[in-house]
Amino acid sequence: MSGRDARAPKDVAWRRAAPLLLAAPLLLFMLAFYAVPVATMLMRSVSDPVWSLSHYAGLADDAVFQKVFWNTLYTSVIVTLGALLLGYPVALALVRTRRWAPLILILILLPFWTSVLVRSYAWMVLMGRHGLINEALLAAGLLERPLRILNTPLATQIAMIHILLPYMILPIANALRQIDPSLARAASGVLLVFVLALGFYITPAMVGGPREITLSMLIAQQVDQLNWGYAATLSAVLLATALAIIAACYRLPGIGNAFRMNTR
Repeated sequence: MSGRDARAPKDVAWRRAAPLLLAAPLLLFMLAFYAVPVATMLMRSVSDPVWSLSHYAGLADDAVFQKVFWNTLYTSVIVTLGALLLGYPVALALVRTRRWAPLILILILLPFWTSVLVRSYAWMVLMGRHGLINEALLAAGLLERPLRILNTPLATQIAMIHILLPYMILPIANALRQIDPSLARAASGVLLVFVLALGFYITPAMVGGPREITLSMLIAQQVDQLNWGYAATLSAVLLATALAIIAACYRLPGIGNAFRMNTR
């Protein structure tokens, strides 16, 4: 066997192992800072203060959890529908108008350059009792007294739609570029926004106020009260709900490949 033939199996093995070695730092990072904390949280839901399923059993009779859970789902549905109605025309314009596509893309990505916290504060300024919206309506003579916009479900939904809109536009635009029988893959934007809306915390807490509490806000409250077992149980329910929705959507034709980038 020649030297070249002896090196061939080693070269093949190295080429096969190279992608795994390149991804190893990211995999280790995700294992340490995501997988382990999630596993610890799930364990606490059945081990705090003692090993039992009492936290899960209590959810069936927990009126606060049930109200918050359904309010979270309702908010996520409204935000998803709003983002879809606003995002689809923008995605279509991004794909069809090549001349303006760079400018449209910049406008879509511009919000990512500002943190969610700052954007939520901006909506608080806009929708406050003496905010820009009320002041403009009063100055135009359309109102006699300020409207109560802030700390309402509408305020939460508007702010969340604005923040999550890019997550709707970009997957739809990617699917429209490959438009063929796989048109159903445009639904990936719906899935992405809905799952993100399920776990949104900062914007509902700042804009919606304490009356319209979501599941993520309830979890944060329980953590503040050091009620770790109940908080872990709620977190597990939220995680299971998101995974169940993702699993159900991935069984639809074309959805499984929706997040693959177009390389053509």
